[in-house]
Order: sequence, then C-alpha cells, then structure tokens
Amino acid sequence: MSPEHGLPASVDIYDTTLRDGSQQEGISLTVDDKLRVAEQLDHLGVAYIEGGWPGANPKDEEFFARAVKELQLKTATLVAFGSTRRPGGQASSDETLRHLVEAGTQVVCIVAKASDLHVTEALRTTLDEAVAMAGDSVAYLREAGLRVFFDAEHFFDGYRRDANFALRVLATAEEAGAEVLVLCDTNGGTLPDEVSRIVADVRSHSSVTIGGHFHNDGGCSVANSLEAVRQGATHVQGCVNGYGERTGNADLSAIIANLSLKMGVKTIPPDRLERLTSVAHHLAEIVNLTLDPQRPYVGTAAFAHKAGLHTSALIRRSDAYEHVTPDVVGNGTRVVVSELAGRSTLQLKAAELGLELDSPALGRVLDSLKHLEHNGYHFEVADGSLELLMRAAAGELGGRLGDLFTIESFRVITDWRARDGVVADEGDDGVPLLVHPWSSPGELTTEATVKAHIGDQRVVATAEGNGPVNALDAALRLAIEPHFAQLRNVHLTDYRVRVLDTSKGTGAVTRVLLDTADAEGSWSTIGVSENIIEASWEALVDSVVFGLIRAAAGEATGTDPSSAPTSEVVQ
Repeated sequence: MSPEHGLPASVDIYDTTLRDGSQQEGISLTVDDKLRVAEQLDHLGVAYIEGGWPGANPKDEEFFARAVKELQLKTATLVAFGSTRRPGGQASSDETLRHLVEAGTQVVCIVAKASDLHVTEALRTTLDEAVAMAGDSVAYLREAGLRVFFDAEHFFDGYRRDANFALRVLATAEEAGAEVLVLCDTNGGTLPDEVSRIVADVRSHSSVTIGGHFHNDGGCSVANSLEAVRQGATHVQGCVNGYGERTGNADLSAIIANLSLKMGVKTIPPDRLERLTSVAHHLAEIVNLTLDPQRPYVGTAAFAHKAGLHTSALIRRSDAYEHVTPDVVGNGTRVVVSELAGRSTLQLKAAELGLELDSPALGRVLDSLKHLEHNGYHFEVADGSLELLMRAAAGELGGRLGDLFTIESFRVITDWRARDGVVADEGDDGVPLLVHPWSSPGELTTEATVKAHIGDQRVVATAEGNGPVNALDAALRLAIEPHFAQLRNVHLTDYRVRVLDTSKGTGAVTRVLLDTADAEGSWSTIGVSENIIEASWEALVDSVVFGLIRAAAGEATGTDPSSAPTSEVVQ
C-alpha cells in the first residue's frame, strides 16, 4: 500500500511508558520491570524508548546504570528525559543537564514551557528568559555530542494564547540544534481540527522533524496523532496501551495499526506488526493492570462477536464485521455466545472449538443457553463453562472425559471461637481499636470435606482453608489430584461475586466467576445459586474439569485415571 497523497512514507514511534506512562495511578515499576518493558518495546520494533529522568530518583539512576550493561536493544534507541536549565541559572552548571549528559544515552529529550501562562505563573519568570532557557539547554547538550529532542510543553494551549511566543520557543530550540520539535498537548483537550491547523502552521515555519505528543483527556489523542502525521509530523510519542496520568497518553497500539494498515505509513518493521497484541498483553502483565478487553486492535474483545446477525454474516464473509484481519496484529476472531445467539453463532463457536454439532444438538444448546441465562448465568464471560456445555451437547463428555470423577457430596464447616485472655489490638494511644466492639477477639477456621468417586474408587478428603471456597478447592484437589497429575499445573487466579437481585438482601441470587490458568492460557467458569457456597462450588468443579480436558487434549501422554497412582481410599 502506498501512502496517501501528502502523507510521509514513515514515522518514528517513540514510547514513553517508562516515564510518562508510569505516572498513571496504580502503576509502580521496579527497575527489573522497566528493563523488561524496554525489552518488549524493542521486540515490537519502536524507534525510541524513553527510559526515565536520570537524577530525579534512585530508581531511574539505577535503570540507566543497568541499561548500559543489560539492555541489548536491536531496533530501538534509549532516550534519557529531563528539562531545560533553571530560570536565572547557567546550562554548564545545571544539575538536570549534567545528569542527562552522564546518563549514557545517545539521545536526550528535554521539556520546555511553550505557554506564556506557564512561564509567568509556574516558572515565575519572563518570556525572554524562558526562550533563553530553551536555547541554552539545547546548545549545551549538543556541544556534549548528544542528539536532542525538544518537548514543547503545553504547546497547543500556548499557541492559542500567544502564537508568537510559542513559535519563538520552537525557533530558538531549532537554531540551537534540536533534531525534533515535539508539540505537546499536555492538558489533552485539543481537538483534531485545531491540531491540523496548528501543526500545518508550525510545519511552514520549521525545517526539522516535527513530532506530536497527545494526552487523552478529550478522548482524541489517537485522532490527534494521526492528524499531526497528516500535516507532516514524522515523530509520534505515546504509550503502548495508552498508559499515563489522568486519562492517559495516546495509545501507540492503535496509532501503529492505523498508520500501518489504514494510511500506508511505515511505523514499526512490517514483519513485527503481528507482535502488537502479544506485546500489549505482556506489558499489561508487567505493569499489573488488566488490559481493557475493548482496547482497539489488541483487546480480547476487539474482534469478538455476539449478535446472531453479525456472526451469520461472518460465516460468509470474514470482513463483514471486521475492519481489518485480526491476525495481522496478532489477534483473532472470537464468538461470544449468550441468550441473544442464533444457530449461526453457535455453529461458528462450535467450529472455533473444533466441535461438530448437528441441528438437534444446536437446538439443545440454544434452549439451554436461554434457560440458564434467564436464571442468571452469563456465558459470554465464562468461556470454560460454555465449552463444557457445548461438548456435552456434542457427546464429548461421555466415556473417558465424562468419567473423570463424580461428586458424592461436599460439606463446609466454619467455626469462630473467642480467644480467652486475648485483648483487642490497641491504637497509638493505648486504647483498644473498635473494629468489632460487640465481640471479643476470636479465631475463624474453615474446614471442607469432599467425597468423590474416581472409577470404582471412593475417595474422602478433608482440608482447611482461609474461607469456604479456599477450603473446598483444597479438599477437591486433595481428593483427585493424586489421580490426575495435570491438576498440579492448574491454578485459580481470580474469584468474583455479583449479587443479581439486591432487593432480596441476603437471600438474593449470586453469580460467581472463577478465573483459572495453566501454563498455556486461562479460562473462566461460572456458578449461580441463592447459596454462594453452591455457586462457588459449581464454578470450581467446572474449572477443574475444563482444566483436565485441556490437559488431555494437549498432552500426547496424558495421565490416564485408570493407571494413575491412587490416594488413600475410604470404602
């Protein structure tokens, strides 16, 4: 695909997750985390990775010291970030600039005020001094042999207030040797039409590379980035997954895909575009934030289809409801099944699972779905339970898979006992804390017993836990794990409860969702009941059965229940 008329052939992608992105609420990266993020970004193929602010804190100091020795970047260039010299100071004696020179990177990026409001109110200096700060700092860094990128902070707001001053700051930085002039929408409220007009004006005044750095406070950061490129910007800053303060930075995942697939502009190496989804999810794991499933291009629901009309069309034409082919960005089509599903949806889902369902079987599944969802089940978020339902309809849960084990009964006992002679925790003033003023300090214990049949053996197992679900999980595993070694690799990862009808108080129906994972992936199962223990047990058993089915299908030498070692058996 050739670029649209007037578009650049390529742009440089600059990721700032390690500095600007890590300012997001809930993100706290260790030095090891930062090194892993950098490795993933290099694996994706971005041009520049902003590593942090050397000298600002011990963590960033350690990162740059280790990066020189430990990072083996093949595609990306590491960038150190800082600011201009202080008002009234000298560049040659400025601590921030000294740390940039000593960071060991070939490229540095410095931020300068480009809004008269921020110069007079935040810096409390004159406009002339602000211009001098920009020029002196760039010149000093260039004399030190560094490539300099120049972030014009609050540029769009500043341009609207005083365009002459904002352009004067850019011109001074360019004259001093700045390689890239980055126009920053720091408050994130600029709209695409304004970006178009302002970037075009800057482009007419400058002969160096123009970049864009957009925040998403107005929901337009990706659109603004694309519009900046349309007007000649060839340097785009942002974060994979859109991390950042407040509502985040421009999402590079969407920017890369849109520029590469929709506008014909080269961003990362073309053969790495299929890494986009896996890198996005890997970074989400490192920063310990669940990736928004609706995240464009890379979210788990980005190509998920639920309505029967959509899936019916997808069977005939994959592009009927997908704007790009999912696998070009490393994602895939998913069919989400609910009570809204029609036969075509179920057929597509069955094909996805490798199942053959005839018309009567499809009818049974459809009727079951409508009945169960009416009672509170929600299968579009419980892929494991849905697959078990469909496999049962296909007759695949008979025989070996169906006879994994059967449950005779389960029991949970929870005891609370007051502890004589034990006083309540005291506050700093020595007064007992009023956590539960109506009861004395006590101890809570939970014990569960599971009776199961595995083949012709009856097994009874008892275990303790920190709550009913934990105790049941431990007892079930104690009973069956000796027979199914694969279960050792299956672990619960999340437990969620929702009350479906709050007007009934403690008698309301509850929905329990369990997330479970093994070495190859994860799945969700569901249980619904007026009794939260029963709902939890249903989801728990589904999660275990599904895990064993996955193991049996994925291992050429799976454990056979008939030949596996046995635990103590009670007849």
